[in-house]
Amino acid sequence: MPNIFVEKIIHTPIEEQKIEIVERKGIGHPDSLADGMAEAMSRALSKEYLKRFGAVLHHNTDEAQVVAGKSNPQFGGGEIIKPIYVLLVGRATKEFEGKYIPTDKIAIKAAKEYLRNTMANLDPDDVIFDIKLGEGSTDLQDVFRRKKGGVPLSNDTSFGIGFAPLSETESLVLNVERRIYEELRKKEKAIGEDVKVMGLRIGDKIHLTLAVAMVDKYLNNMKDYDAVKTEIANFVKDIANEYTRKNLEVAVNTADDYERGAVYLTVTGTSAENGDDGSVGRGNRVNGLITPSRPMSLEASSGKNPINHVGKIYNLLANLIANRCYEEVDGIREVYVKILSRIGYPINDPLALSIQVLPKERSQFDVIERRAREIAEEMLGNITKITQLVIENKLRTF
Repeated sequence: MPNIFVEKIIHTPIEEQKIEIVERKGIGHPDSLADGMAEAMSRALSKEYLKRFGAVLHHNTDEAQVVAGKSNPQFGGGEIIKPIYVLLVGRATKEFEGKYIPTDKIAIKAAKEYLRNTMANLDPDDVIFDIKLGEGSTDLQDVFRRKKGGVPLSNDTSFGIGFAPLSETESLVLNVERRIYEELRKKEKAIGEDVKVMGLRIGDKIHLTLAVAMVDKYLNNMKDYDAVKTEIANFVKDIANEYTRKNLEVAVNTADDYERGAVYLTVTGTSAENGDDGSVGRGNRVNGLITPSRPMSLEASSGKNPINHVGKIYNLLANLIANRCYEEVDGIREVYVKILSRIGYPINDPLALSIQVLPKERSQFDVIERRAREIAEEMLGNITKITQLVIENKLRTF
């Protein structure tokens, strides 16, 4: 393909740069909750469309908003004073071939199930849900229906970005949050799902700052609270050697003021209960991280339809190509992939697919270039497989 460009780049590798900043907003962060509900709605609508019509119809549910409530957390158990409000916004096909689809009902059910399966102490019945799903614009619906050679046409002029490999700091930040959520939280019920990890590497030292929402009913006093903070810090230090050998400093809930009794205590395990709003696309990129030291797309991928919305598909594809290039092609130190679409053109025929390679010393760049191009061509040729992986929840978007 003439629109695939592979080039050698010269820059200081991320691990050799003096400063690196990496962030992950955890599963229970308000922005991540918005992402998760948006994606859950899209999956549910896609499955229902397939069930009824054998094809996914036009939809985008990427505008969900979480409006914070108000709470009164107390050791031993507080209460919610004003419930969290969730506004589900987007576009969906509501009628097709003379048949009505209950899109609002399907979307609300999916959003509630996502919250129920994600949050241990937040009952979806205690959340106010409002839904404003409109119909898609006529021209975009037409683009959605059209195909060329069986391949959907892009419904936007947009770009996706991916890179590989993750640095030690990036890998650490990503896995610290995941393992607190998947492992430590199951052992210590006082740990909420809203865990934000900010990583700063200065030279060979990594500073991790964690904001961890604590659930009040599992803690009797400040002593219990402090003990859980220590448990979290020790857990992070214990697992850190799996991801880095650099010196590590871990700080948990640094805004706490014990003398004033001001600590990160919640009723439900998320800051959304008391003053922290959330929006789709304001958090993690599709690789699960926010990486200001790397190229990033600002696209909100969660909730976009998985058929022809390149704002989702190209970000996923760019990361898949980058990871395959790094894992399968010898001589690559870092690789960056950028894919640009043009509305109305087949999604497997981007306007440009750029693969920028920082090669290792004494590597054969002509071999790298050929193999990288082959991988890109192969994955573009199989681009529609991404749709099924997304619907089956096998590719994350945040």
